[in-house]
Amino acid sequence: MKDDFNRKIVLEDGSEYYGYGFGYHTDRVCEIVFNTSMVGYQEIVSDPSYTYQMVVMTYPLIGNYGITDEDFETKVPTIGGLVVREYNDLPSNFRYTKTLSEILEENKIPGIWGVDTRKIGRSIRDLGSRRVYITDIDTPKEEALRIIKETPIPKDAVSKVSCKKRWYSRTSNHQYNVVAIDCGIKLNIVRSLNARRCNVTIVPWNTTAEEIEMHTPDGIFLSNGPGDPEDVQPVIELVKKLKGKYPIFGICLGHQMISLAYGAKTYKLKFGHRGGNHPVKNLETGKIEITSQNHSYAVDMDSLKNTELTATHINLLDNTVEGVECKKDKVFSVQYHPESAPGPQDSAYLFDKFINIMKENKENA
Repeated sequence: MKDDFNRKIVLEDGSEYYGYGFGYHTDRVCEIVFNTSMVGYQEIVSDPSYTYQMVVMTYPLIGNYGITDEDFETKVPTIGGLVVREYNDLPSNFRYTKTLSEILEENKIPGIWGVDTRKIGRSIRDLGSRRVYITDIDTPKEEALRIIKETPIPKDAVSKVSCKKRWYSRTSNHQYNVVAIDCGIKLNIVRSLNARRCNVTIVPWNTTAEEIEMHTPDGIFLSNGPGDPEDVQPVIELVKKLKGKYPIFGICLGHQMISLAYGAKTYKLKFGHRGGNHPVKNLETGKIEITSQNHSYAVDMDSLKNTELTATHINLLDNTVEGVECKKDKVFSVQYHPESAPGPQDSAYLFDKFINIMKENKENA
């Protein structure tokens, strides 16, 4: 049956998985990760946090509702590649405008289907995330492993996906002005702020504190994004300069950078958190939230003890830090995605918390 396949992926441990190509036909080295979401493949493909990563979808059928213009999380998808069990190229959805394969091809993203995604998922769970090479079926394994070994690990993920100049997203009857630091921001974050009567100015990741202060913001937002948070030193230094001056809210990578700015430490997880089904406990209310997540790194709980930050949320699957806060400085962040689309919507209150902090800050100014 191997002769029927035309593409394969080779992991750095030498394991091979055979399938059929779709999307853009190219060879590429990525980090392989899995996502456990049952829906939302368009949002996953267009999430900038997946830059340089090849995502294995554990849900078996992908592509069946196509791609819809309104549902993108970024204008130019930068995911490294996509691995699925069964690909459907004949969507059934009155909203769809293109197929998944067409979007992948337009953005030069390779895909492979027909592989055993359950086996790959278990391999990542047991052995951790590793590097992977997608290539033609007749590429020798030894050559694939050599290419993986010789390909440098990129450190420029945030600069690759961040906007190159500032842009605006305004709403009618606005009450607050928010400056969002774009490290790979998802568009539904901007929509969520607009829906709460915030005008949002989105600025590049390396914008200086002085430039941000010129916008006289009511609050500052630190976005999600790809890669190792320690590679994003300009934003960490930015937080050090602006904390205490303005309310600051961070999500995902933003959460990690805030923690580093306060002196905490981060570390890489074995296989990361990716999917819409992670239970998180709010330590202030005792409530359990079902959350959507997408990250490879986490904040070290013990390192928070020597900072001004307090842990506000924990992951009930592995007890990792899911939220921190410094009430004195009006700074807080979460590791997961309260704006997640599609759902869950358990954590949307965090945007309202940001609004309330900005309101109180303005009233007390």
